[in-house]
Amino acid sequence: MDVHEVTGATPDRLNNRLFTRFMELSASGRIRQSHHFAGRFENTYIDASDIPAIEAVLTLVKQQAGQLLGVTVDKLKTGFWFNAMAAGQRTTLHHHDENDELLSAVYYIRVPDHSGDLILYADDRKITVQPQEGKLVMFAPAVPHEVTVNQSTEMRLSVAMNVGPVGG
Repeated sequence: MDVHEVTGATPDRLNNRLFTRFMELSASGRIRQSHHFAGRFENTYIDASDIPAIEAVLTLVKQQAGQLLGVTVDKLKTGFWFNAMAAGQRTTLHHHDENDELLSAVYYIRVPDHSGDLILYADDRKITVQPQEGKLVMFAPAVPHEVTVNQSTEMRLSVAMNVGPVGG
């Protein structure tokens, strides 16, 4: 599997709830950030209890991962973090193959036009994924990837995830 993409039919309500709550929590300081590269924090952590709408995304990710991996969802756990990218920002080249990850994923919440593409480098190939609100993209954690510069004037928001085995 290089890249697996799924797009929900009507993500607007879910994405609006996620975006609104993300902004509320960011303004309140109830977030934790890490990975400061190129002038920005690439990871924003929020407790799932503070953003209940995330459960719908995590459920979708585990269902898709279970199908791709051939395991039941009760055998999988999902960690997540938000990626807010302002105008002029990008996400640097990295991978997620550090612990017990089986799959990595990104779900797009808010995607202004020209706000950056996901670029994956798999088997000497460059795969470009154009983001779309409500799209879920899954790929192997060892695949190096980056996001091109947000050329819009608005913030782009996504949630990144790693799926691993329960107990791992």
